[in-house]
Amino acid sequence: MRRNNRLVAQVLQRLREAIEPGITTEELNQLAERTIREAGATPAFKGYRGYPASLCVSINEEVVHGIPGPRRLQEGEIVSLDVGVYRNEYYGDAAITVPVGKVSEQATRLLEVTQQALSKGIEQATHGNRLLDIAHAIQSWVESQGFSVVRDFVGHGIGRALHEDPQVPNFGPPHHGPRLRPGMVLAIEPMINVGTWEVKILKDGWTVVTADRSLSAHFEHTIAISDGEPDILSLP
Repeated sequence: MRRNNRLVAQVLQRLREAIEPGITTEELNQLAERTIREAGATPAFKGYRGYPASLCVSINEEVVHGIPGPRRLQEGEIVSLDVGVYRNEYYGDAAITVPVGKVSEQATRLLEVTQQALSKGIEQATHGNRLLDIAHAIQSWVESQGFSVVRDFVGHGIGRALHEDPQVPNFGPPHHGPRLRPGMVLAIEPMINVGTWEVKILKDGWTVVTADRSLSAHFEHTIAISDGEPDILSLP
């Protein structure tokens, strides 16, 4: 799983380097798929429950599951990139949100707060803690910064299946949920909105947007619970 998640991180780095005004989301999708297949892996998302692409590309008010296409990125937008791979019976999964050129102060702060929320959640992913200690750390940080936490979509266990139990919410009371044990592997992925936490799904059946069309950001790491510090698998 470390090898597969490291590949995910490498794909995300290539995508980050390719982001510029004028590039299409389909070009990003093709770059992701080519990089995955050249490494001897399979895009985990393509065909998953009918999803038509290898990459999720979600722009501005799009939270997750944006479908790549002819749309060209524009200066000032933010774009979330979510990648999954499958190889040798195991999965890898991670996501980042990046600016397109120079972005607003609000967008910059949203990216910073969301990335910090992921870090605070990971800090709680230790042996003996409970699952919702992760959730509470994320929610309390985000709301203290004036943003909101999406509730309709959450993180998940991951291993021989892309989505396994337990679900890993980004909100909830501390000291609740199952105990975290060494060997568990979780995909922690805060989805954070500038405005309301409420979301809607567009007519394509996939793209999730903020109900008030405010900006949204998404960061994700796959981590393993160990006897010591959390082990972040999806690092380059």
